[in-house]
Formats: sequence, structure tokens, C-alpha cells
Amino acid sequence: LAGVLRSYIQPLVIMLTIPFGAVSAILGHILLGYDLSFLSLFGIVALSGVIINGSVVLVDQYNKLRDLGDRHVEHAALAAAKRRFRPILLTTLTTFLGLLPMLTETSLQAQFLIPMAISLGFGILFTGLLTLIIVPTALLILEDIGQWFSRIRARTRQVLPA
Repeated sequence: LAGVLRSYIQPLVIMLTIPFGAVSAILGHILLGYDLSFLSLFGIVALSGVIINGSVVLVDQYNKLRDLGDRHVEHAALAAAKRRFRPILLTTLTTFLGLLPMLTETSLQAQFLIPMAISLGFGILFTGLLTLIIVPTALLILEDIGQWFSRIRARTRQVLPA
């Protein structure tokens, strides 16, 4: 990801959404009254991949807007979230709705897969929408930190002549 995004920090922003997905999966288990199992962990791993996909799409759109000359960071982050809202929402809803029949299955053969479906379904339902808030916010915070360091560097150059 660092090579594709030309940044070492932006992949960390993308991975920031993974803990929110794990918490959402655990809350889904608590809500439905299921214990975490080994297959629940497989669902969380699959959830991480889906969440990262949505975050990569959002960060890539942000970078494209910045490369096209959008110097207002806030505008680029908001525009990226607006443009990627529909694809992220559709991915979230179709994945959850696709898992819904497995969540409601009562047959004995499907019982061992239900914890994995809970992890993936509830995790993506909550984190898919959180991605649209967390990732742009983290990008704006990183831009602010970068500008702060640039100002400090500029001041030290003025004080310490070469």
C-alpha cells in the first residue's frame, strides 16, 4: 500500500479502521447472544479485507483530488467521501443482506458458520459507514500535523542560517 499510495502514513490511516471492525463484530456477537469462536476470527479477518478495500478506495479518491490541484484539504476530504459514499454504502448493504439468510438459518449444518457470518455481517454494517467518517477525519488530522511540522522547519531555518 505504501508504494501505491506514495506514502508511509496513509496505509496506517487505512488500517485504523480494522479495530473498529473487530469491535463491531464483537458487539454483533453480544447483540445476538453468540460466543466468539475460531470461525468468528475468520469472519473478522475477512471483515478486515472488506473494510480495507473501502478505505483504499476513499484514500485513493482523496489523493486524486489533491493531485488534480484541490489545495483545500477539507474540500478534498469531503469531496472524496461524497464521491465514494455510494460505492461504500452499496458494498456494505449488499454484503450484509447477502449474509442475512445465513444469520437466520436454523439447520444444524449451518450452525457452525453463523459466528463467522455475524462477525462479517455486523462488522461491515457498522464499520462500512464509520469508514466514511474515520478515514477523512484521520487524513485531515495528518495534514494538520504535516503543516505544523512544516511551520516548525521554516522557523528553524530562519533562526539558524545555513
